[in-house]
Amino acid sequence: MARSRGRQLITGLDVGTTKICCVIAEWSSIGTLDIVGVGTSPSRGLRKGVVVNIDSTVESIKQAVGDAEEMAGVEISSVIAGVAGGHIRGVNSRGVVAVSGKHREVSPADVERALDAARAINLPQDREIIHALPQTYLVDDQDGVKEPLGMSGVRLEVEVHLVTGATTSVRNVVRSVNRAGLQVQDIVLEPLASAEAVLSEEEKELGILLIDLGGGTTDVALFRDGAVWYTGILPLGGDHISNDVAVGLRTPTADAEELKKRHGCALTALVREDEVISVPSVGGRKARELSRQICSEIIQPRVEEIFTLVARELTKAGLEDAAAAGVVVTGGTAIMQGVPELAEQIFDLPVRRGVPTGIGGLHDVVQSPIHATGVGLALYGARGRRASGTEEAAGATSGSGMRRRLRDWFGELF
Repeated sequence: MARSRGRQLITGLDVGTTKICCVIAEWSSIGTLDIVGVGTSPSRGLRKGVVVNIDSTVESIKQAVGDAEEMAGVEISSVIAGVAGGHIRGVNSRGVVAVSGKHREVSPADVERALDAARAINLPQDREIIHALPQTYLVDDQDGVKEPLGMSGVRLEVEVHLVTGATTSVRNVVRSVNRAGLQVQDIVLEPLASAEAVLSEEEKELGILLIDLGGGTTDVALFRDGAVWYTGILPLGGDHISNDVAVGLRTPTADAEELKKRHGCALTALVREDEVISVPSVGGRKARELSRQICSEIIQPRVEEIFTLVARELTKAGLEDAAAAGVVVTGGTAIMQGVPELAEQIFDLPVRRGVPTGIGGLHDVVQSPIHATGVGLALYGARGRRASGTEEAAGATSGSGMRRRLRDWFGELF
């Protein structure tokens, strides 16, 4: 939680492959979260969600944060940072403990011990638990318990979704933010942050699949019964589509990106046969006129591949029928025409685009799938602050000592 002249601010920093997005939000007098500043800058130091050049990443972070500070008229000192990348793994675990105390009532200490038992999985030395997200509790034979505190019993079980990541990759995100002159208040998995911004509680209860189509990665999260049951990161995204267009149409990558944004369509059936686009050539040759359908025929197979891989991973996890409420697509690539329609064909479920909701202030500035993660990080921090009741715990999650590890990392840096 950053403060500026008595203002209570929460800042989300989306460190993405193609862009860095900083969203500054403020608590309003009526208890809502108002967006007061937004800044974006091209990301030049990441590849597939992982930092590969710290200096370039630092410069991009400084630019995005500076633009957001200028819009908001404040200076910030700490952020809640998003993390993604192919190194992220999600696994479901279970912890079992005996209920302590004379009266055999479940206490906060019992819940914490059960969570610790669920975290005790065999991890390689180079991996860390980023989140431990409770799914459901069992007290003796009573299952489906959401809040076990105060219940009587002798045995407490908890089912947990653990999100793990490569220690070095997470540290490099922290290091980059720190070198930009900011503290990292918390680390949050990016699809979980996006879910905060674009999903409703009813969807999470019924079962919803979130697909965040980013530049270098596609982030996936499945919610059911109000809890996370699956998370995954695919090393495919909008950059791969742009590269396909560049190769297929023999045009420079920058022009291919622009063509994708302006004329791209993920479903060829939606493109009229008589639509023509101008395609820049390489080497100073003059531009060519081509049918827009040709561009769409290049894009559709790649988007199909991404959705098919997501469907395959869900089937592997035994969760292919869990998304009863359908699918929500968000992220920059989701803006492209035809993406929801193609997803409906692949998943055979209703699909909608996800844009940030539940915010005030400059909400019109962030009404785009591009800002889902940045806004979600601020909302995630706000929810953590409400749950903890203290400023210091803003953005707190059941992250298995993430704050302690952050302090340790900062100790190594200085």
